[in-house]
Amino acid sequence: MSTLPLIFIDGDQGTTGLQIHERLRGRDDLRVLTLPAAERKDARRRAEAINSADIALLCLPDAAAREAITLIENPKVRVIDASSAHRTSPGWVYGFPELSAEQPQAIAQAQRVTNPGCYPTGAIALLRPLVQAGLVPADYPLAIHAVSGYSGGGRAQVEQYEGPEAAQAAPFVLYGLGLAHKHPPEMQLHAGLSQRPVFVPSYGAFRQGIVLSIALQTRLLPQHATLETLRAALQAHYAGARYVTVLDAQQSATTAQLDPTRHNDSNDMTLGVFGNPEHGHILLCAVFDNLGKGASGAAVQNLDLMLGAQ
Repeated sequence: MSTLPLIFIDGDQGTTGLQIHERLRGRDDLRVLTLPAAERKDARRRAEAINSADIALLCLPDAAAREAITLIENPKVRVIDASSAHRTSPGWVYGFPELSAEQPQAIAQAQRVTNPGCYPTGAIALLRPLVQAGLVPADYPLAIHAVSGYSGGGRAQVEQYEGPEAAQAAPFVLYGLGLAHKHPPEMQLHAGLSQRPVFVPSYGAFRQGIVLSIALQTRLLPQHATLETLRAALQAHYAGARYVTVLDAQQSATTAQLDPTRHNDSNDMTLGVFGNPEHGHILLCAVFDNLGKGASGAAVQNLDLMLGAQ
């Protein structure tokens, strides 16, 4: 019998599941288990599969992910949940390794890891170090804007843009106008905010990639919060990070635009601090792949930590 760890992908035909499967293809340090199409909705077979795994990767809608947890009887089964079902739940370790110096070890030892949402990944990456450093007040009236590729809407949206009716798909869509999106509680909790941020999501007619931006006004920040001190705080926090890069002053000064597809098919993320001191305006930006660092790339990064491969 093989001693290689067995990884069960529950929901391997969804956008995230397919990407995870592709990222694990060819690895010789683990075994991947998926169910054939006829058995994916068979509760007994799913229960058998999940309880046979060393680590189960849940790539499911929220309700199905919660149901999958109830199927676990084997106490040795560890879980990475890629849904939003447990991102603010007690007892679950937040799967953003760059959150703090202690987070990689917490993930490595965890039984239950919740993968971050795509948009929250960028917002938390920018805000948490600055809130912790006292440069952005926890009660700052934040508005977070983000544009994602259409794949962020899952298979149905991908089919809308890549299927026979693609010519009729909108070039750009602003949504969530009721300001009741599911991501703000996750952003608030893990960024250390005391108030719910306003979140304005959108997507464009490109497959994948995200640009997320947060505008700040220096008159509402502590006196020591400047373009330079905010950038330095982010650089210090992510010094030595494998997947996160912070643009330095020269790079920022020569950057005229941000391409959301810059890091497609990778687990990389670039953070930037831009601004106009004359007007007292600062713009925090994050660029990454919504299917990479925002989903499957993060899941595999967490998986490797749990397997002791990082």
